Amino acid sequence: MPTLPAYAGAAVAEIAGCFAFWAWLRLDRSPAWIAPGLVSLALFAYLLTRVESEAAGRAYAAYGGLYIAASILWLWIAEGHQPDRWDLGGGAICLAGTAIILYGPRA
Repeated sequence: MPTLPAYAGAAVAEIAGCFAFWAWLRLDRSPAWIAPGLVSLALFAYLLTRVESEAAGRAYAAYGGLYIAASILWLWIAEGHQPDRWDLGGGAICLAGTAIILYGPRA
């Protein structure tokens, strides 16, 4: 599986899974939110293993920047809170770090 689609799918699955627990514990939703949250988190873990990388730590580090950017999109799209310039600037810096980790020359 190509790296960017795997990361994108992993980010959506992780955020959705974590949000399910947030909804249950912070928004007083039903404990029934736990089951889809767990399935989503398992899908996240599976997708992250599909990333083309020789080392898990590098795959996880590069994913971190994409996760942050996806979380900012979640904030805006799913929660209805418009990101401010600090959210956007921080996300851009994280994406730059992801690009360096993924595409930097290796010895």
